[in-house]
Amino acid sequence: MSKGFASASRQIILVTLVLASFAGVGARLVWLHVIDRDALLRFVSQARYKIEPIPGRRGDILDANGAKLATSRSLIILGVDPQSLRKEDENKWPQLARLIGLSSAELAKIFNIKTRPPAAKPAALAAPSANSAAPAAFTFDVSSGSSASLEKSSASPSATAVADIATNNDTATDDDTDVDAIPDAKGNRPIRFAKLSEAVSETTFTAIEQLAIKGVYGKRVYRRAYPNNSLAAHVIGYVDREEHAITGIERYADLYLHGLNGWIESEKDGKRVELAQFRSREVPAAHGYSVKLSIDSVAQQMVDEELAALAAKYSPQKATIIVSDPKTGFILALGNYPTFDLNKYNQLTKEEQVNMRNIAITDQYEPGSVFKIVAASAALNEGLVNPQTIFDCSLTLIDYNGHYGNGDQVKMLPRSLAPEDHPFENPRHVTLSEVISYSSNRGAAQLAMRLGDEKFSEYVRAFGFGLRTGFPERGETSGDVKKPAQWDSMTITRMPMGHAVAATAMQMHQAMATIASGGMLMRPNVIREVRDASGELVFRFDPKGGTRVVTERTAQTMAQMLMGVASTHGTAPEAAIENYQVAGKTGTAQKLLPVTDARGRTRLEYSKKHHVVSFVGFLPASNPKLAISVIVDDADANCPGGVAYAAKVSAPSFKHLAEQLIRHFDIKPVYSPTPGAKSPASLLALSGVRQ
Repeated sequence: MSKGFASASRQIILVTLVLASFAGVGARLVWLHVIDRDALLRFVSQARYKIEPIPGRRGDILDANGAKLATSRSLIILGVDPQSLRKEDENKWPQLARLIGLSSAELAKIFNIKTRPPAAKPAALAAPSANSAAPAAFTFDVSSGSSASLEKSSASPSATAVADIATNNDTATDDDTDVDAIPDAKGNRPIRFAKLSEAVSETTFTAIEQLAIKGVYGKRVYRRAYPNNSLAAHVIGYVDREEHAITGIERYADLYLHGLNGWIESEKDGKRVELAQFRSREVPAAHGYSVKLSIDSVAQQMVDEELAALAAKYSPQKATIIVSDPKTGFILALGNYPTFDLNKYNQLTKEEQVNMRNIAITDQYEPGSVFKIVAASAALNEGLVNPQTIFDCSLTLIDYNGHYGNGDQVKMLPRSLAPEDHPFENPRHVTLSEVISYSSNRGAAQLAMRLGDEKFSEYVRAFGFGLRTGFPERGETSGDVKKPAQWDSMTITRMPMGHAVAATAMQMHQAMATIASGGMLMRPNVIREVRDASGELVFRFDPKGGTRVVTERTAQTMAQMLMGVASTHGTAPEAAIENYQVAGKTGTAQKLLPVTDARGRTRLEYSKKHHVVSFVGFLPASNPKLAISVIVDDADANCPGGVAYAAKVSAPSFKHLAEQLIRHFDIKPVYSPTPGAKSPASLLALSGVRQ
């Protein structure tokens, strides 16, 4: 044979190898497409299109000085893919267990459970037997909007199945485990993610990554946190675990605060590992804006401590304190009792959930004598009276021309006047200044009668009663102020003294602040500005309102007369602060409570043992820097004689709080007489107000 050709033996070997190769390929194709077809299809089906979310961070809520009142912490939800664990990593398991606060046994249990049983048939599809118990019932958690608990019945097959799954996985919820949709050859579903912890810090996660345990990985999330727990809880509000804004500024400013999630579009293989080469789109997350409030955390802490002191001493049903800058309407502090911890909102019992309500804007009450500022201011503003105008407060009946009921004109109808709470040396000769300082019920009624039904009603509305204040929080009520056509014959004598009208604490505070601001009604606000994630200013909120209710001269005259209340000859000498001009008004209002008579009929009557007491005022009177309201509901049981009075409950609290706020805000005194040494008339002379 020529040397240019291979030998026959070599040709046979070569042909044999080629044929064997083709036979091997053919056998492999038969194996893949026929024998092992189902198993391979199961694997290939898991290499699929994937959208991986990138969480956006919710913006912070800040106080007036930039301190965080609400923030979002970056946390890691740590989990394991039991299918990916390696034998050589077992010696690292104890270290991992210590880092996440589990015992070695608990960790090993999660790691060693690699599958879930086949999915149970839905209870609705299973045919009930005659002996089967009722299906398990889910309890809905209103705070989070998700099913919170499962009531298990040992006699219920569906409940038993759920319990078995929970035993095998330590959980029965999709949030805690993730399984393959297609079962394996035995019908079990391989677990691809089992939760180890949902609150691993970034520092701890770094340490976990250094262990390099294959199959252990984390998902970054943001969780809302409130660094000061219950501080300004009713203003801030909260979000639930699903980042749904529920109450307060969290809900009102959610448009600014909430971030937008980004996402990655790609594919992943059968082991759920991303195939980065097939990534088609990546959209970055947009973080939420930060909202800066007018709340001063130090002032808020003082308010909360004062409320706690009131609660400890009197055990009231509820209480509210509001502090604001009367010239701008910005709220510096707002607190309610009872309150709650924002970080533990979901731990409240059903009975305690009422504590989450911001009673300063939701709950109505009859304000009592504080409301007398409306009739007095209106009559002064209309030029009908001056501080030295005389009123006969000995009258028990008074003739009055007015409109009431269906609006028909009534001539010379005698009206009954309420009894006085404070005696006068000469009740026939009481000046307007004394009507205010001694809180005369009959004097207030006569002021309203000089105005007439319609004009008095106009001023009630002008001071903001019967209308929402516009405070930036949902759930505010408008109070209850009837129109003159709905009045009965007693309304004109009772409404001026704060009965026959219902208001919120915020409305009453706004009305007093109107006098402090020089006669301008400034809408209460608590949001100062909004900044983006980089700190750039997006929007600044200016003071709201600016509606003139009374003239500046009228407001100054009222301020000076209100100083007489916090003096030795007024109803609240306990509110006086040496070297400071304190202007304000007391209110002790009987509560309307249901009473059942001998015939079993129930009607509302004013109680002599249940009161709402308040002191609403501002300082310094000649140049107001702070407006403060202290309103306490039903403190009677722990007061001497079982009756609460504003002068003994609210006024001392006002003084104690105001003294602290004076130091905090560095408010300078205006003059230095002994408290109560000057009469209202002489105080008017000090300010140059003409009578």
